[in-house]
Amino acid sequence: MANTEPTKITSIFPKRRQDMWRWDGWGYKDSQLAYRNGTVTFVGDRYPLAGRLDNFRDWVFDMFKIHPSQTNEAATLPTEFPEPKRNEQFLAALKDYGIDFSEDGMDRIMRSHGQTLQDVQNMRVHNFKRLPDVVVWPACHEQVVRLVKLAEDHDIVLIPVGGNTSVSLASTTPQIYDRTIAVLDMTQMNRMLWISKENMTACFEVGVIGQDIERELNKHCYTLGHEPDSHEFSSLGGWIATRASGMKKNRYGNIEDIVKRIKMVTTKGVLEKQFTAPRYSIGPDFDHVMFGSEGTLGVITEAVVQIRRVPDVRHYESLVFPNFESGVRCLREVAEKRLQPTSIRLIDNIQFKCATLLDPAGGVFTGVKEFFKEFYLSKLCGFDIDRIAAATVMFEGDAESVAIHEKQIFAIAKKHGAIRGGEKNGKKGYQLTFVVAYIRDFCWDLNIVGESFETAVPWDKCLTLYNNVRACLKRELAKRGIQYYAISGRVTQSYDLGCCVYFYLLFKHLDDPAMSLKMFMEIEDAARDEILACGGTLSHHHGVGKLRSKWYPAVVSQVGVGLYRAVKQELDPNNIFAAGNLLGENQNVSKL
Repeated sequence: MANTEPTKITSIFPKRRQDMWRWDGWGYKDSQLAYRNGTVTFVGDRYPLAGRLDNFRDWVFDMFKIHPSQTNEAATLPTEFPEPKRNEQFLAALKDYGIDFSEDGMDRIMRSHGQTLQDVQNMRVHNFKRLPDVVVWPACHEQVVRLVKLAEDHDIVLIPVGGNTSVSLASTTPQIYDRTIAVLDMTQMNRMLWISKENMTACFEVGVIGQDIERELNKHCYTLGHEPDSHEFSSLGGWIATRASGMKKNRYGNIEDIVKRIKMVTTKGVLEKQFTAPRYSIGPDFDHVMFGSEGTLGVITEAVVQIRRVPDVRHYESLVFPNFESGVRCLREVAEKRLQPTSIRLIDNIQFKCATLLDPAGGVFTGVKEFFKEFYLSKLCGFDIDRIAAATVMFEGDAESVAIHEKQIFAIAKKHGAIRGGEKNGKKGYQLTFVVAYIRDFCWDLNIVGESFETAVPWDKCLTLYNNVRACLKRELAKRGIQYYAISGRVTQSYDLGCCVYFYLLFKHLDDPAMSLKMFMEIEDAARDEILACGGTLSHHHGVGKLRSKWYPAVVSQVGVGLYRAVKQELDPNNIFAAGNLLGENQNVSKL
């Protein structure tokens, strides 16, 4: 039987985000990596990263030839804001309909950007390229229908946002100056409308945040199982709009596997299939018009999702490989045999070393180095500390199936020269994912560029792509005279056909953030060209946004561009949803 009573969820997102979230960086205001009393510490108790991080402090000093005390001046909270472009008739209509809105400067800033380094730097130096003119909080689907009609009537640009965690400039306000831009903050539309335990489905309003979904479903002993790195702050609607993937996709699927039905408000009406079923054969699946649409076609308001029972057992493990190549071969065999655990993520040597530096107790893989020494002495293993790679592994299910699964994975790993690193190390390695963005912001405080980018690639091209992109990054760094840098990679998701590869780049150039940022953008562009040349995709799960829009026509073909434009023309002929994503601001901000 379905529980059809809507449940209002107390959101982790307050309307005044600035009271809890950083306005100029990632995450909670009470959580950050900071240099204090001669060492680096993690401030706050929300994450399992605490204590004196002396090893990390020393690594930063040695690698980039600076001292962590040499931080840039803290950004000052802005007190003056660009005047909004007001549309009095639109604002009056919002009041008449009882739809909540704000023209407050900080409310507008908090929803004007995502989480690229460009976004962060623009906020810190008050370089507001364009702020939205008004922030609107719709309370339900019916209010969104009214809002879209009002936008049509008054020529208003609508930009729907959730947690503003995009790293593709997708939620960055487009530079449109001749029209009023209204941001629709969907996060207060976060009810669970119903749950069906018999069908194991639930319907949510899509402003609901990841951690709020889990907390609500857990009350009923269910889970969604979708856990991207941004899980704490990103929304269900944002996941759909960008075709997101999570760390536990092996067990629960990617977002397109989890979501079974979507409701989207367009200027032509509501797009929604009239049934929920396990499968159907009735022509093209129009839900997939909404997946990856990045706010350019309409406002997604509700979604039916597949839910699963909370597993009886969750067990973490870790594996240590003699090198990255053997780790990739192991993941390939695991995928070939359809034995992927809930999560298995391979990190290369640089990330392995960094992980050890972020544990006050002596390293995420504490004791491994000593263990290696014993093996060297006994001539049973030839591990090289400067080549080893590691994998964090998570198993979920009932106790018996988890035990069997572990044995199968360990047997395959052993064939590829791996040894077990232990449960504690696996759990810490998995949880460190949620603090990477805090580390990025700390590095930027030191004028160290630290960013990541991802792709998906077939297995037969994985190592070639990994090596070629790293070589490309080194060439680009050398061209610019950059001597102090770190390049690393990891495999985060695996499939029958291939895997997702992440790259991380950190470098120090001059004490000029603007120049460093310009260099990074040029270097990332070169790396993206190399990725595509090596058979990688434009993105695995970050989407296109504005950041990668210049490559979009080449990867989907001109026929694909024409098809997208035809859909846009049909659903949004007056370009109300002028986010500028996919085809870029210069190509689709003017009316079609």
